[in-house]
Amino acid sequence: MKAHLRRAVTALAASALALPLAACGGSEDSGVRMSDDITVGLLLPENQAARYEKFDKPVIEEKIGQLTNGKGKVVYANARQDAALQMKQLETMVDDQVDVVILGAVDAKAIAAGVEKADKAGIPVVAFDRLAEGPIDAYTSFDNEEVGRVQGEALLKALGDKAKDGQIVMMHGALTDPNAALFKKGVKSVLDGKVNVGKEYDTKEWKPENATANMEEAISELGADAIAGVYSANDGMAGGIVTALKAGGLGKLPPITGQDAELAGVQRIVAGEQYMTVYKPYAPEASAAAEMAILLARGISLGAIAQADVDSATAQDVPSVLVPVVALTQDNIKDTVLQDGVYSVDEICTEKYKDDCAALGLA
Repeated sequence: MKAHLRRAVTALAASALALPLAACGGSEDSGVRMSDDITVGLLLPENQAARYEKFDKPVIEEKIGQLTNGKGKVVYANARQDAALQMKQLETMVDDQVDVVILGAVDAKAIAAGVEKADKAGIPVVAFDRLAEGPIDAYTSFDNEEVGRVQGEALLKALGDKAKDGQIVMMHGALTDPNAALFKKGVKSVLDGKVNVGKEYDTKEWKPENATANMEEAISELGADAIAGVYSANDGMAGGIVTALKAGGLGKLPPITGQDAELAGVQRIVAGEQYMTVYKPYAPEASAAAEMAILLARGISLGAIAQADVDSATAQDVPSVLVPVVALTQDNIKDTVLQDGVYSVDEICTEKYKDDCAALGLA
């Protein structure tokens, strides 16, 4: 892992360990809540991407337990990409008087009224991974424009001096996700003027099957042999894109980007079917969300953890933690997801991928 990324992860871990000590220094006069009996509402947006259920939820639950001496409680709900359902879930948590909410929004604009309701009830809201609108109290995510820039730079590297030979298909994320706009802004800042964009899509609900349908249309209109590369905003869609390209008869797949370092994405990279993904260390992001939630529930300032202020469409100077990212290719699988224990060699190098793993020195 790059040194700057490791330093950021270490710093966040250290600040989390310091939290209980900070809490113990409070008093009734200072407005700091001393009790560990804290209920955290955790609302995650969907289960299409493996990360939320497999990585984020367990880390947040574990960290809440650590920061509350095992007495804290997490009330969890997944909206399954349904904005109306998530609004009901948030309203229920407010009505049940949870102490603080960690919110990964399905639709950043649509959830604003729910955030307003929480604010009026005196319940702080930490926007998690996606910058929800409304009077949120804190935000943790990755530098999402940087994610797009990393993807764009990797695609240019893969294309080399043939960057303008053929057409690029760009598969962006859902319009309802504010992060998708930031990824798009970042990648366009790198690729504009350096590649020929043949087709461009905003993919409804980030669904792989929608990416497959979009890619099938692009192949039909451009011709499979004319596609020099594909920008895919995440790994799930990259899988759908690979499905369409294989069905389209391509003997050799063009370079394809991704994001999230999902197991299937890493395996496609091992097999040479996907060029790269963006590795985002979920543990420090999730830990930061848990830490900010407990600080807010206890009435403690976020100054010790927040290293940035971010503006949304409706809120200014939101205290934020932005975690660095790194491009993952065949060259650094050992130094990223394996070294950090995200996956084991056995998980990546199943029977289907054993020969490819051996060629990369992984097995």
